[in-house]
Amino acid sequence: MKVLVLGGTGAMGMHLVEILSDAGIETFVTSRSRHVSSKFNVKYMQGDAHDLMFLNKILREHWDVIVDFMAYSTEEFIERVDLLLKATSQYVFLSSARVYANSETIITEETPRLLDVSTDKEYLTTDEYALTKARQENVLRTSKYKNWTIIRPYITYSEIRFQLGVLEKEAWLYRALNGRTIVFSDDIACKYTTLTHGLDVARGICKVVGNSEVLGETFHITTTKSCRWNDILFIYLDVLKNKIGCCPKVLMLDKSMNLNYDYLKYQVLYDRYYDRRFDNTKISKFIDIDSFKNAELGIRLCLEIFLETPKFNTINWRTEALKDKLTGERTLLKEIPTLKQKVKYLLYRYVFLS
Repeated sequence: MKVLVLGGTGAMGMHLVEILSDAGIETFVTSRSRHVSSKFNVKYMQGDAHDLMFLNKILREHWDVIVDFMAYSTEEFIERVDLLLKATSQYVFLSSARVYANSETIITEETPRLLDVSTDKEYLTTDEYALTKARQENVLRTSKYKNWTIIRPYITYSEIRFQLGVLEKEAWLYRALNGRTIVFSDDIACKYTTLTHGLDVARGICKVVGNSEVLGETFHITTTKSCRWNDILFIYLDVLKNKIGCCPKVLMLDKSMNLNYDYLKYQVLYDRYYDRRFDNTKISKFIDIDSFKNAELGIRLCLEIFLETPKFNTINWRTEALKDKLTGERTLLKEIPTLKQKVKYLLYRYVFLS
């Protein structure tokens, strides 16, 4: 079997590539940056899969399976969907469990989607992530091709990814490791969430790869246990206390800071404000869900590994300045890498209101 993984270097993709390789499957992975594989059956193809010229080039040959981790706009997806479906026997599309509307009961694959039931006219005019993924699911369902499988993961964690509500590690863990206060909010802390190890989601994806039985089907892949975000925060704090010798300070706001921004508020309003619990009966036909890592133990282990050699992506110095303003703290300018970012920090810390 020959598998093409588009954008396969993230928290789920890197695990999937390793699983496919260990199974003896010839695996090709696209990435914008250069990678060298130590595995004989893994080849990295440098290029941007958003670029149609690059995509056309790699789709000249037929693939047994294409697994697509790319994030497209709806317009982009419509432009290339037939190209992708024609080039493979099975197209595995990574959607998201964020497509689901609020549910008073445990979520199944048949739970209504936000796109189908939302009455928020302003929201429906946007191409916000949950709507984008749902619209792209519709594109697949109305296609003349039926060789697709839709996967809806929810929030994942790994040795490089640790979310706290809507915050990535760069927005909370970086502060804690630099002696500053974590800024979180009560409105999200009280909600139930479901966090799944990226490796377990990848294992689930691997079980449907090359399986003709799942063509035209949709699956979410999550662990069965849910917990409150407040519980996740306590796990993080406990690991950090053991690592750095003291418990980081936490400022709990009434409302999430992201509600102040139109481009960020919908993730809060139409996901993190919902209790997210999932029924995994459908995917359990192909993988033992009980073998998934316990979230509490998995998060602890992953964070301990990360803290051995912590590495962060780009820090948003505007929001760091606003958090420092709330906590009464200051970031030393030598910590901020460029002059432009130093100026931005100073303006939002001392001059601008928001």
